[in-house]
Amino acid sequence: MATMPAFAAEPVASKPYRAPAWLPGGHLQTIYASLFITAPQVAYRRERLELADGDFLDFDWVDGTPGQPVVVLFHGLEGSSASHYAHDLMYTARLRGWNGVVAHFRGCSGEDNRLPRAYFAGDCAEIERILRHVKGLFPDVPLHAVGVSLGGNALLRWLGESGKEAQALVARAAAVSAPLDLTAAGNALDQGFNRHVYTARFLATLKQKALKKALQFPGTLDAEAIAAATTFREFDSLVTARLHGYRDADDYWLRASSKPVLPFISVPTLIINARNDPFLPSWALPTPAGVSPEVTLEQPETGGHVAFPCGPFPGNIDWLPQRLMQHFDTQLR
Repeated sequence: MATMPAFAAEPVASKPYRAPAWLPGGHLQTIYASLFITAPQVAYRRERLELADGDFLDFDWVDGTPGQPVVVLFHGLEGSSASHYAHDLMYTARLRGWNGVVAHFRGCSGEDNRLPRAYFAGDCAEIERILRHVKGLFPDVPLHAVGVSLGGNALLRWLGESGKEAQALVARAAAVSAPLDLTAAGNALDQGFNRHVYTARFLATLKQKALKKALQFPGTLDAEAIAAATTFREFDSLVTARLHGYRDADDYWLRASSKPVLPFISVPTLIINARNDPFLPSWALPTPAGVSPEVTLEQPETGGHVAFPCGPFPGNIDWLPQRLMQHFDTQLR
């Protein structure tokens, strides 16, 4: 396990992202960064928060120097503190002496949650619950929030719906590879290569969890239909929508998407989306005219989905955490 000093100098300002010549294409960048680049290891401290509804949330912490900022990471679909991007960001934060925490969505920390509900891309109440908990532990230092993929959409949705009230909790925010238009993303993931590779991989664990809930809470879910599902549209209609108050997948995708609320964000926010991200077509990305003045859009031509590999072979994924830390250091006002 890597040894980390208690404090390190501020990171060098990151350059605009450009993929290495030896790793072309959104699919290769996405898959290679996820499976073949080794992120630095970090040691976490687990905290469990018992909730009033009878459920729990698990937080994995890296402890920094007293008085330093705290970075909260909301992971992506079926992600956790073990995800490569989580290790990389938490390692980078710890190098600076900052506090960092990966806030697990329900059922993602390695233990099934207790209630029928799970997590979803528009769970603003859960985002606020987590941020209030962390802010309560660190009331006197800046709190910066990062959301990745599904976690990025949920964070942005909360920021937009909260407006100026979000400033009481968050100093700066960032979203990485967020599926800002869930309808466009869902349709893209349910077709061709995406369906057979990415969607199949996600559904393997999502269906397993849903089938457990169907047994645990009889009459809540249709186990036979879930077992036969092969698309996100089917799964989100059968499970996500049913458990979280939506009519079906179309209703969920429409109402949970963060893109419509981006004009109402009041916290300085960086949104990074590669234009070759297999999960979201570039035509669905927002333009500067469609976001708040507090929002900075960064849309490099390459980078894949939560990938952004760089450097000579075999490469690294250092660009992304450096860019995020640069954003947190920048005085945007």
